[in-house]
Amino acid sequence: MTSNTHKKKGRFWRRLRNTALVVLVVLISASVYYNFATRIVPPEIADKTILQLSRTQPSADFYRLGNNWLKKNKYGLWEMYLEGSPFELGAAGGMLTKELIAKQEAAFVEQINTLIPSPGYLKFLKYFTGWFNRDIDSYIPEEYKEEIYGVSFSAADGYEYIGNKYDRMLNYHAAHDIGHALQSLMLVGCTSFAANMGASDSSLIVGRNFDFYINEAFAEDKIVVFVHPDKGIDFVYVTWASMIGVVSGINTHGLTVTINAAKSDIPVKATTPISLLAREILQYAGNINEAIAIAEKRQTFVAESLLIGSAEDNRAVIIEKSPSRLGVFATDNPSLVCSNHFQSEVYRNDPANSAYMEESASVYRQLRCEQLLNQVDVPDVTDAVGVLRDYRGLDNVSIGVGNEKTMAQMISHHSVVFKPLRQQLWVSTAPWQLGAYLGYQIESVFNTGAGYNGAYPLYDSTLIIPADSFLQTSEFEDFTLFRAQRDEVKSWIKEKSTHDEEEFEAFIDLNPEYYQGYVLTGNYFFVMGDTALSNKYYRLALTKEMENTATAELIKARLSVE
Repeated sequence: MTSNTHKKKGRFWRRLRNTALVVLVVLISASVYYNFATRIVPPEIADKTILQLSRTQPSADFYRLGNNWLKKNKYGLWEMYLEGSPFELGAAGGMLTKELIAKQEAAFVEQINTLIPSPGYLKFLKYFTGWFNRDIDSYIPEEYKEEIYGVSFSAADGYEYIGNKYDRMLNYHAAHDIGHALQSLMLVGCTSFAANMGASDSSLIVGRNFDFYINEAFAEDKIVVFVHPDKGIDFVYVTWASMIGVVSGINTHGLTVTINAAKSDIPVKATTPISLLAREILQYAGNINEAIAIAEKRQTFVAESLLIGSAEDNRAVIIEKSPSRLGVFATDNPSLVCSNHFQSEVYRNDPANSAYMEESASVYRQLRCEQLLNQVDVPDVTDAVGVLRDYRGLDNVSIGVGNEKTMAQMISHHSVVFKPLRQQLWVSTAPWQLGAYLGYQIESVFNTGAGYNGAYPLYDSTLIIPADSFLQTSEFEDFTLFRAQRDEVKSWIKEKSTHDEEEFEAFIDLNPEYYQGYVLTGNYFFVMGDTALSNKYYRLALTKEMENTATAELIKARLSVE
């Protein structure tokens, strides 16, 4: 072998070695930078005395921790009272609901694993989420970081592969926003309204369906939380274990906050989660102007509507907030409806908002809500609940039970009605908004406060709205079967298992006006290569009321290739 050959080989191995060293240095540097950039440091807490307290159980489904307590009523709804500093609120809430926190996180993680079954992609998602949320703590008020940190002491073990307990609890508060941004996941499609605005008889009423759907387990343990913070205004909100952000709430000044998703671009980084902005408004605003001022000073990373009802102003407005702009929509009419598109002048000519109005169920649902409200001169609570429970389309036409264009999509985590000037709140019980609505006299509950012994109901039995009679009908029974069989049909499509047309006909007959049964049947025969049958059911689907234009366009595209 010549000396030149030896030299060439030596140069080759040196270059390879040097390249490998450079790559190694880059990878190590990137890892160090990633860990540094995504590191979230918990707040410093001087007094952690509350962690030394032990939870007691004076009676079945009733727990105490100092002056704080948690109770499950006979309707299956949890009620909780918290007081103290931010860290104390979080720590007490966490210790009282420790088992519920574990259940909520298990349900949430199960849904993630269902949507993303690939272990490799899940690992990528962990790092992506860490990077996406790398600065989230710098956009959250210190008191809410302290409260979330308090909750984190009761977080479940076993999820370290997702993140440490504080990081997880903090990042979960952005899940609602990410679900809004990723509309295709069908996590959201809420509706809220105000009625009797400006009336002289204190009849102002606010109602909302919170249609944020993860899975059945996630919605099982709703909590009505009464909070007496050491700063700000006492307030009540409907939530789930570990969630300190607000999606539906009222404070003792008679100010209500409900949030609705709007069309949003995919965000590039997390800033202030919308539920924490809503929490800040509820805790510190006594009227509409104060609510707007708080909304203006916070940066959010998705587009969202906040319907603000105010006893002081005796009316409601919609704050429409995106990462770049803020608009306020008000009306001189006695009622106001908030769906999933913006209505203010600021967004009047916004292309994304206009496209969403054309393509989604949002405008249709708004029109249906307005139609229902206009059927009554002065809607009362029973009327408001009737609006929230309505499962038909415009002009009372049947468009399929569970259609996103209806008020009652049969996926609600919770449904609420507020009477701000009378300090009253009604909260739905399972299933969805069809169970009884329990009425609470808010001032009475706070007067009871720390002294409540669990011996009597917190809700006012004279205010209960009975369960919907729809629950007793064959139509509801068929819908229940339809929901269960829908999952079966989806598995048939995925597995390409053999099934007769008659099986699909029986499935469709359970909810015959809902387009989805026809689409799934068409999809099955499409993947099985039976063009004649797939086209038959696709054409039938197009005769039904579609929830969005994207599904219709997909069907038309498949029909065009016949």
